[in-house]
Amino acid sequence: MNSLNKILYTLAIFALPLISFAQSAEDESPVANWQNLDLKSDGVFGISTERAYKEILKGKRSSPIIVAVIDGGIDTEHEDLKKVLWINQKEIPGNGIDDDKNGYIDDIHGWNFIGSPKANIHYDNMEVIRLINKLQPKYASALNSTPFTEEERKEFQTYKKLVTDYMAKLQSAQIGLQNTTMIKKYLDEILAKMGKDNPTADDFGDYKAANDVESQVVKFIKPELKKRDFKKFYDELKDGIKYYDTQVKYHLNVDFDPRKDSVGDDYANSNERYYGNNNVKGPDAEHGTHVAGIVGAIRSNDLGIKGVADNVKIMAIRTVPDGDERDKDVANSIRYAVDNGAKILNMSFGKAYAWDKKVVDEAVRHAISKGVLLVHAAGNDGKNTEKEDNFPNRLFSDSTGVTMGTAQGWIEVGASGWKNDEELVASFSNYGGKTVDVFAPGVKINSTMPGSTYKENDGTSMAAPVVSGLAAMIWSHYPHFTAVQIKDIIMNSVVKVDQKVKIKEEGDSKKVLLSEISVSGGIVNAYNALQLAEKTNSTARVKSK
Repeated sequence: MNSLNKILYTLAIFALPLISFAQSAEDESPVANWQNLDLKSDGVFGISTERAYKEILKGKRSSPIIVAVIDGGIDTEHEDLKKVLWINQKEIPGNGIDDDKNGYIDDIHGWNFIGSPKANIHYDNMEVIRLINKLQPKYASALNSTPFTEEERKEFQTYKKLVTDYMAKLQSAQIGLQNTTMIKKYLDEILAKMGKDNPTADDFGDYKAANDVESQVVKFIKPELKKRDFKKFYDELKDGIKYYDTQVKYHLNVDFDPRKDSVGDDYANSNERYYGNNNVKGPDAEHGTHVAGIVGAIRSNDLGIKGVADNVKIMAIRTVPDGDERDKDVANSIRYAVDNGAKILNMSFGKAYAWDKKVVDEAVRHAISKGVLLVHAAGNDGKNTEKEDNFPNRLFSDSTGVTMGTAQGWIEVGASGWKNDEELVASFSNYGGKTVDVFAPGVKINSTMPGSTYKENDGTSMAAPVVSGLAAMIWSHYPHFTAVQIKDIIMNSVVKVDQKVKIKEEGDSKKVLLSEISVSGGIVNAYNALQLAEKTNSTARVKSK
């Protein structure tokens, strides 16, 4: 899930007196295509993609690499994507027959695991709600003094933690919805009195507030209009209302369950494989389309944007609703991608709780055994994932949570901005000295959106496909490398960061070295990676003689 723009957070906690925020780098705008530019020559902390193509890869041949975008859906008709989509050549489109006998009918560009021939899931709960509903019949009336077995006692403690977390999230969402709705109401009244639909900061400065609330709204809006025009501000306000309304109605609604009527699978059976439909776009393809464009939007068509990789086939797998993804669907998506030839899996999703970690672990093991590289977004909670759970992850666990191994072909990605200063790490990005491998551009990334449109988004969801694109870029030129070799090249070619960067830890701001909050201590870099790849390849040739 994308992080909300900081303005929405401000609006969500709006109260009297007004709470103000200092402007940060995330309020400004970078140059176009910044994620692919070079720090030294262009002045922004991109990954030097353009330099790599110009100075290293020009005139060199490559082989196509299949990248599976496991996400919320992709607009397969997008002008910048339709020519780079994976096509299942063994399947005859639209004949209603499973021609390749892989268990999925008419899977031309991929598969949708959150739908059926009857319907598609749009919204779903957060995992905390599903777990509460699972445990509530047994523990809702229990007390600390209730006699339990050791296993039941542990489960009861988990239930209490879930309920506490849920209540805090629900209260925050309800307050956010109430306050954003209130601000829009008063703002609309102010606009009507002004008689303007696109006022400036000066217009608000000249406005005579009718009451204290109007005065506070005006005081808040005036500095915001120095960073963006009013229409963009107003759209963000409406997005905020929609965001919190969705949380209250769906994500955090214990009575909402879309699964039975929309998918019709046996949800209790995590090993069930064959369900869903071939509608890989679904009802809301914004997130997945944006991610796909970052990986491999056509670089040579003079349209829209430039993806990182120039020789990819993007496999569309619809897995993530507006809400938390389900472990069964994630596991099946990984297996589908691997079994149908994907070499890189981009997973720009995550959650705080797991329903069935075992089934996901088994799918990840399957991917690793087939030489596939998994690239996962670290999450947008601004937390240390060494201390806070984030699923899925590279750790294989037994039923008690004890780690039983690690997925070596896994890259965990945090988000960075374009300025080489103390705000380099995005304020929303998760981090972890042992849990986050690298950082990559994830702030104000312009990419593809449904309807052949384009938009800037923030998130580790945007940083992960930068790395997936980089991996594809390397692998397409060195197809004999293993997944672990590709990972090692990416990790060992980062641009190290000397200065300290700001993070939030337990509510307090502090400055740390990037090496303290990531394994590699740097930002991925395509130019360095291609140089190291060629050196690795040359060394291997010498040794083979």
